[in-house]
This record gives sequence, structure tokens and C-alpha cells, in this order.
Amino acid sequence: MAASDTTAGTATVPSVTAPARRGGSPALRRFLRHRLALFGAVTILLLVLLCAAGPHLLPYDDLFIDLRARFAPPFAGPHILGTDQLGRDVLARLLMAGRISLAVGFAAMALSMVIGITVGLLAGYYGGALGAVLMRFVDAMLCFPSIFLLLALAAFVQPEVGSIILLIALTAWMEVARIVEAQIRSLRERDFAVAAEASGAGDLRVMLRELLPNALAPIVVSATLNVAHAILAESYISFLGYGIQPPTPSWGNMLDNAQTYLASAPWLAIIPGAVIALTVTSFNFLGDGLRDAIDPRAGGR
Repeated sequence: MAASDTTAGTATVPSVTAPARRGGSPALRRFLRHRLALFGAVTILLLVLLCAAGPHLLPYDDLFIDLRARFAPPFAGPHILGTDQLGRDVLARLLMAGRISLAVGFAAMALSMVIGITVGLLAGYYGGALGAVLMRFVDAMLCFPSIFLLLALAAFVQPEVGSIILLIALTAWMEVARIVEAQIRSLRERDFAVAAEASGAGDLRVMLRELLPNALAPIVVSATLNVAHAILAESYISFLGYGIQPPTPSWGNMLDNAQTYLASAPWLAIIPGAVIALTVTSFNFLGDGLRDAIDPRAGGR
């Protein structure tokens, strides 16, 4: 009887199975569902890898001149993407130019983010007269079209990679400052910031340890889009002759050198132009995907 009671009691105990939890954060899942963002991320990764390793795998370097192979068309000989007016391999120059253009894009983005975040932090945290002065200066800088401001500054400096990076950064930090200032101003009176101040934390600690980490989401998106802006800006000024100077290749000066041969050798302009368009579009797709993934309202995607 006791045994049957035990069996019955055991039978009445329901088995409880813990619900399976989906791995990964909601933001990551939203990003992975964004097909264009994934396309952009994969394209950027492939471009970086090709530009880093590709020149070492090619039989020709970007400065090798073969006058007997001038204007060789793509896919018609040993030069996969053809040759230019001096017989230089277009693929080798394209990959070396990618190193320069991508390096300029990432470096200018980093410098512009440092300037913009610093100005935005100070303006948003302190507010008052200091914030008003800083943001009016930002507004004044935004009144000038960035391309004309960039060309005006480029006319007075030696066209080198370092100076081009500095010039692009100096014309691209204002939007970052506005974003950061708005975020910091909205976070300034939150409970966690007030509690940090009440506990005796200094201004620098509150700004860097409490406020800035909570404003990183729009900053990351802005940084992604700033790379695309910097690559386009370098292409503008190099195409107009104020940027990276030959024989150092960049996507912009490849376009500049190709404009004379648009009728006879159109691939010299089409190939770097297509790579610029693909790169900038990929960074824009990546920025859109990050924005939708980070924004909680994008959960319905």
C-alpha cells in the first residue's frame, strides 16, 4: 500500500522544463536580420582584406611600368583589370589606392570623433554660456558647405596623407558634436548622473564614466557614416588635384588621371568609381543597420 502511495505521489508531480532562451542580444538579432547591413559589413571586411593582402599576391606592383602593355583592356591578358596610360596594372593600383583611401577614411573618422565628442561633452554637460558659445561655433561651421571649406583649406597646405586626414577631420566633426551635445544634455539630469555627483565624483569622471557610455549608440552610428564621408571627401579633393598626389595612388586621383581617357579607355574611370560607390554604399548600409539594431523601436523589423 505504501509503495502504491509513493508511486501515485510520484506520478502526480508534473515535470517542469525550463524554456529555451534565445542566444544573443536583441540588438544583435535585429542587426543580423538587416540584410543590407550584413551585405555592407561583409563587403567592407572583404575590401579591407583585399587591400591589405592583395598587393602581395599580384605579380605586378602599383608602380611597375610596361609601356608595351599600355591601355590593355580588362580580362584580356595577364593584367586582370587592364592597364593605364603608362602600362601600370590597374588592379595593383586599385588595391594600393584602397589602402590609402581606407586609411584616410578611418583615421579622419577617429580624429573627427575625438573633436566632436569633446566639444559635445563640454557643451552638453556644462551648458550655460560655455555650451551656448560652443554650439554657436558649431552652427557657424555648419553654415559653410563642407566641400568648399575643405577645398579652401586644402589650397593652403601641402597635399600629404597626414594633412588630408587633418583637413577632412576638421570639416566633419560638427555633426558629431551636435549629436553628443543633445545626448549628454538629455542624460545630464538622470538619476544615475545625479547620484554620481552626490557621491563626490568629479566632472571628468561623471562625463567619461557615467554619461558618455550611455550615449555610445548614436556615436557608433555616426562614426560608421563618417568613414563614408571621409572617403568621399578624399575622392573629391584628390579628383580636383588638391589631395593625394601621384605617384601615390588613391581612388580619387585614379579618377582624376582617367578623365582624359574616358572615350578610349573608360575602364580607367569606371573601376575606381564603382569601388568608391560600393565602399560608401556599404558603410551607409552598415550605419543604417546599426541604427535600426540599437534603436529599441526597431524591434518590429
